[in-house]
Amino acid sequence: MTHRERVRLALEHRETDRIPIAMVCSGLNAPVRKSFEEYLRKNRGITVDGYFEPLIDIRNVEPSYIGPSLSPGTDIWGVRRKSVSYGEGAYDEIEHSPLAHATSMDEIIKYKWPSPEWFDYAGLAGKIRELRRKGDYCLMAHNGNPFESSWYLRGFEQSLMDMALAPEMLQAILEKTTTFYVSYFRRILEAADGEIDLVFTADDIGSQENLLVSLEMWEENIKPWHRRLNSIIHSHGAKVIYHSDGAVTEAVPGLIDMGIDVLQALQFDARNMDPEFLKSTYGDRLCFEGGISVQSTLPFGTPEQVRAEVLERIRVLGRDGGYILGPSHLIQAGTPPENVAALFDTAAAGKS
Repeated sequence: MTHRERVRLALEHRETDRIPIAMVCSGLNAPVRKSFEEYLRKNRGITVDGYFEPLIDIRNVEPSYIGPSLSPGTDIWGVRRKSVSYGEGAYDEIEHSPLAHATSMDEIIKYKWPSPEWFDYAGLAGKIRELRRKGDYCLMAHNGNPFESSWYLRGFEQSLMDMALAPEMLQAILEKTTTFYVSYFRRILEAADGEIDLVFTADDIGSQENLLVSLEMWEENIKPWHRRLNSIIHSHGAKVIYHSDGAVTEAVPGLIDMGIDVLQALQFDARNMDPEFLKSTYGDRLCFEGGISVQSTLPFGTPEQVRAEVLERIRVLGRDGGYILGPSHLIQAGTPPENVAALFDTAAAGKS
């Protein structure tokens, strides 16, 4: 099967030649990539890119940015980040949320919001042709995260306070972010003319133990904006793959209701996240992506334990299709290269 055929059949809950493999909202962070590169060159005589080329079934495609020049570390929303070291590498952390101190609706309205016009949609056709020359991949556009974009602008704590005490402020920002994403993805999907199968959307709504807010507050304040975005994506024939870390089992019925097709991340180390329950309860209406633990098994297990987890995920989540296997998030520094190889070698050999 081609990469695209494999993913499409899995999302139709049909049998495939092997389990589809992807790294959606994932990958190898810099120290892991370096150690895995050294391992592969020494033991197999290939590079990381050469290793993953035949394995990864989903590839990202997005329009190039052609908007106004941006200050260093600043994104299109005006949110500024700085590099924060964790020793072997660094992550970019928010240091400035431009709407953190806004006190009136007028400040929200007058803010300099980004425009969907800042992207080159006409150039997508060429990017897609280039990817197709390399292989018939399942193509995915990304990243629509209305609530996260809103709290990046406002600050996380302040956004939660707004949800309880000044919901009109949060809703005004959410209206702006969602309107942007609706137009952005509509233009991408129109320009792609059926070549894009998946659109990645996200909003982390779970902690390690529970939802970040009550189910009722999520239903009232965040869910409607995703329903609006998902409707546009579906109207252009693409499926919605939705990311959230954490303990989200309680919200799964609402996630299905708002129109997601694939639940991504699958952090089974979080409370009440059970693969057998999710598959048996929702597997007829929902597909899954991710699920291999970057919190415990990959960094701290043995290669044999990694292989066992991969095979168990395929057995449970891959039953009757509907599963794309991958790490639950970015594979972190300190993860043994032998474990990374065990993950993908086993997935490549395992059946759906």
